[in-house]
Amino acid sequence: MSVESKIADRYRVEGRLGVGGMSTVLLAFDERLERHVAVKLLADHLADDPTFVSRFRREALAAARLVHPNIVQVFDFGLDRDTGQHFIVMERVNGQSCAELLRDRGHLDLDQGVGIVVQACRGLDYAHRNGVVHRDVKPGNLLVSDADVVKLADFGIARATDQSSITQVGSVLGTAAYLSPEQARGEEAGPAADLYSLGVVAYQLLSGRLPYEANSLSELALKQQRESPVPLARLNPHVPVELSDAVALSISVDPTQRPVGAIELAELIRDGAAGISPYHGETPTRQVGGTAATRMLPVRNQPTAATRVATAQPSRRPSPVPPARVARTGRPPEATRRREPAAPSRRDDGRPAAVAERRRSGGARLARRLFWSLLLLGVVAVAVAIGVNFLMSTANHTIVHYRHVVANDAQQAINQVQSIINQYTK
Repeated sequence: MSVESKIADRYRVEGRLGVGGMSTVLLAFDERLERHVAVKLLADHLADDPTFVSRFRREALAAARLVHPNIVQVFDFGLDRDTGQHFIVMERVNGQSCAELLRDRGHLDLDQGVGIVVQACRGLDYAHRNGVVHRDVKPGNLLVSDADVVKLADFGIARATDQSSITQVGSVLGTAAYLSPEQARGEEAGPAADLYSLGVVAYQLLSGRLPYEANSLSELALKQQRESPVPLARLNPHVPVELSDAVALSISVDPTQRPVGAIELAELIRDGAAGISPYHGETPTRQVGGTAATRMLPVRNQPTAATRVATAQPSRRPSPVPPARVARTGRPPEATRRREPAAPSRRDDGRPAAVAERRRSGGARLARRLFWSLLLLGVVAVAVAIGVNFLMSTANHTIVHYRHVVANDAQQAINQVQSIINQYTK
């Protein structure tokens, strides 16, 4: 399309901003609202697929509803009748894409790289909360304005293309390194896939290279399952180990091992740059198995040796003396333990001997009472048994006399019963 031509009889083309396998981006001037915009013209082979066109409209509508400082605003979309091309009108971002920054510098400084990733996380979080998944996060879709504001571009286009019947030569294969393992396997991609792709971008921004180099989706999938990326801290000495670990978590092969959301990823990246490790509290045990190298560690169901020693250590070192007693006496444990037999005498108001004697005498009296009671019951039982036996043997010719026995104590009662037995028995 030549310069000074118009799109939809409204957007006057002033130049070309970029060319890709899926589209061409033009700089245009909106004559109605009098502002510069970026117009993306979709490639002809995409416009010939009715499935893509139908889905593209739905996704473009969803992207147009995303209004956020870190997302490129979509203003308009439609079909240009004169050229037969589908177009999208977006806000014009004065600046460079991360792809251009990598091309010019090789890799970015630590502060700038971290700032870009954190801002991109905010845009992704807003999109995910509104039900929109990008599915094609890569350096070319991260635009950095002259005011250092990062904006995510091309929401919805990758999803529309993924569901079409077009062979995506030069489009998906050209960005295979940023695809999550689930996308490479042909599975449905969710928010976790965007976090993986952004983790790859962070890896590249800080090191100047990709975690996996692959020429096809099958080769990428094999490397993701069999290999572990070189840690960032080893490639760039200015990257803290904590930040290297945070990026490694975001590119975990298992989606469940990645950060829960974009905001959590932003926090891990920001903390890692400040020297705060992501491996603390409960988060590390959930995330340690994220990479292929650490996934074999049994961190979920079996504690490590260090954890077992830490939990068992207190039980092996019991205090010889209760802490409260040491605090009260102010003496070391040994001295306190030697004086412990006299501890009862220090209580009960300073009268240990009298109290102990009263307790002993009271116990003795109770025991004697119990003994005599049991003895009396035994004697009565014997007497009854003898009396019954006597009655049974002399019932036909003997008169039984009844005598009331009165005694003051157990011994007197025993003597009277014995006298009666001797009187009436032969």
